[in-house]
Amino acid sequence: MAHDELTPSDPPPVESPAEGQADGRSAVSRRALLTGAAAWAGATAAQAVWSPLEAAPISASKPAPGTEDTTRIPGHPPTPYGKRSAFERDLRLAGATSSLAPLQALYGILTPSALHFERHHNGVPVIDPARHRLLVHGLVEKPMTFTLEELKRFPSRSRLTFIECAGNSAGEWHKPEGRTAQEIHGLMSTSEWTGVPLALLLREVGAKPEAAWMLAEGADAGAMTRSIPLAQALEEALVCYAQNGEALRPEQGYPLRLLLPGWEGNANVKWLRRLKLGQAPFMTRDETARYTDLMPDGTARQFTLVMEAKSVITSPSGGQQVAPGFVEIRGLAWSGRGRIAHVDVSTNGGRTWQPAQLQDPVLPRCATAFRLPWRWDGQEATLQSRCMDDTGYVQPTRQTLVSVRGVNSVYHYNAIQSWLIAPNGTVHNVHV
Repeated sequence: MAHDELTPSDPPPVESPAEGQADGRSAVSRRALLTGAAAWAGATAAQAVWSPLEAAPISASKPAPGTEDTTRIPGHPPTPYGKRSAFERDLRLAGATSSLAPLQALYGILTPSALHFERHHNGVPVIDPARHRLLVHGLVEKPMTFTLEELKRFPSRSRLTFIECAGNSAGEWHKPEGRTAQEIHGLMSTSEWTGVPLALLLREVGAKPEAAWMLAEGADAGAMTRSIPLAQALEEALVCYAQNGEALRPEQGYPLRLLLPGWEGNANVKWLRRLKLGQAPFMTRDETARYTDLMPDGTARQFTLVMEAKSVITSPSGGQQVAPGFVEIRGLAWSGRGRIAHVDVSTNGGRTWQPAQLQDPVLPRCATAFRLPWRWDGQEATLQSRCMDDTGYVQPTRQTLVSVRGVNSVYHYNAIQSWLIAPNGTVHNVHV
């Protein structure tokens, strides 16, 4: 707010009593004069307080921000859109086509929208929601085009779920490449998503019985397109327009995205503009040249959509410093198959294991927080976590995963993560 709006530059004018005016009228004018002068004096005093906060540059003789006695200085006024404290510095790690969430700095299971990882194939488009349309056609009785406002009129659903890029931890196939939990596992985040159940939309257009696959297409410059097996998608898929209580962020697909809980991030097509039903996979560029898993015998796994169970200790983790004494080991576990049923933690490289405590809520296809109290004696230690979901699937060791899948793929790496704590308290990523 400008100072001339906050305080007047001069005391308000007060009319003199007219000649022959009654004493009462004169007294009112005097009161008005006194009241106006007092208000002007108070506003001027307020200006004296606000001016240093809003306009005056900080000089070497003044205390640094945050060191003043806050009980003696008014705080800032309300703002139209909230922001975090200037003392918080955790950021996404941005590259050319993606940014990584700082998992080691987060609390609980939710990732703030501003820190949720992003991945795109030709930049983030700017889309006017009033002009955006979703076409649903193909093997349907009545092809339809929906505006965003029309979609919002359908019954909505909200759910907590993780999204993980299929290429998360890709560098670990060959060597311990990443330094921190963010660098290795940061292409995974959890949010509350809100939108229209896909099943409702397909009921509206009359999906034909022979429809078995669905093509999802985005409005980005990469024209991302993926084939989705319809039967599984109908169970939980949403066409989303909101994340964590507000409209989607542009990098998360504003104004519309497909949400397929537990499936690889690339299939959760952002900037969604078209859904086409068919009888077979559409064999697009993004599921033939990319997003297949090359096996040791030269064959390739295709449509490996579900993200398998995975976990990571986020504290202590790579890049952090540990002091001898009590340490609470904390981490996250998730599975595209279902709920996390159990997490074990090892402090000796997998020779022995202890059950960790799971923190509520424990939800299907959602990140689950775990913790274990521990006392570090200052000796070298290797921390690991191993999760199991409610289908019985157990997170594999690196040796087990590589023995089956080889090292030719860049997708779906979910091996147990190892952190080595050196005697000086530094923590490093290692392969055990």
